[in-house]
Order: sequence, then C-alpha cells, then structure tokens
Amino acid sequence: MATIYGYIRVSSCDQNEDRQMVAMREKKVPEKNIFMDKQSGKDFERPQYKQMVRKLKKNDLLYVKSIDRLGRNYEDILEQWRILTKEKGIDIVVLDMPILDTRCGKDLIGTFLSDIVLQLLSFVAENERSNIRQRQASGCFYFQYANGFFVHGFRFVNFSDINQYIIYKRASVSSEALL
Repeated sequence: MATIYGYIRVSSCDQNEDRQMVAMREKKVPEKNIFMDKQSGKDFERPQYKQMVRKLKKNDLLYVKSIDRLGRNYEDILEQWRILTKEKGIDIVVLDMPILDTRCGKDLIGTFLSDIVLQLLSFVAENERSNIRQRQASGCFYFQYANGFFVHGFRFVNFSDINQYIIYKRASVSSEALL
C-alpha cells in the first residue's frame, strides 16, 4: 500500500510554515510523514528532504504546497522531479497547481502538458529567487545609506562624505585637512 508524505520548506527560521502545514493536514498526511526544512531552496542539500527521499518507495504519494517549496533552481527541480517520478516511481501532487498531479493524465498528452507546466513553474521559481536576491541587495544598500556604512574604517552617512573621502584619497592629504 502507498504511503502518503508531505514536504514543507521555508527559507529561514523566522518564516512561518503554518500555511503549508494546514494544507498537509487537509490532505490527511500523517504528522510522522511530514518533512520540513528551514533553509534556502537554492539546491537540494537539505537534511529533511534527503531523509524523505530515502524513505520514498514505488507508488508512494508526495504532497508539496507549491513548486517553489520544492526548490528554486530550474535545473535541479526538473532533475529531482525526474528522480522522484521516474526512478523512484512515486506520484507527486503540487497542491496549488492541480495540473501537476502525476496520478492523473499519465497518457502522452497529460505527460506533455505536465512537463510544460513543470518547466514553466520551475523557471518562475528560479526567477523569483533571483528577484529576491536583487531586492535583498537593494535593501542592504538602502539600509547602509540610511544608517551609515564603513569603508576602510571611515564611517559614511551620505554621498557627500564619500566624495570627501575620494578627494582625500586622490589628493593624499591627511584626514584633518578635510575637517
């Protein structure tokens, strides 16, 4: 008989996994079969994910809330999907995308449509990861600008200070001459 599993992932310890947990409970996934990682989806080097994959057997069923909870790397998502469905022989259901339910449409057309949707959503997941990194970098810049930042031991609060520092370095004058 097939065993039902659920996989939950949040990117950091301060993020809340309740939304995903509720979805797993609604699907009656036994608590002992819910695996959860609290780390980035940039790759599949996640301890709970690896443990779950080791337990999965042919005809088991895996629920995932959304494809980006599985991962955020396009090629890795496609590779893991192939390993799970083809090599291990399990079924996967992506809850927020019903077309990604490998129990249905196992004919050629169904497989073709699922593959297209999987590739599209995997691309979107990786693209969102890239956008998140850009937003984080931008946020760090604005935080540093608002709170001052350090370069070679000098604290800068605004761009005028940076300009003075550049003038100082180019002219090779002492810092007292700037005051």
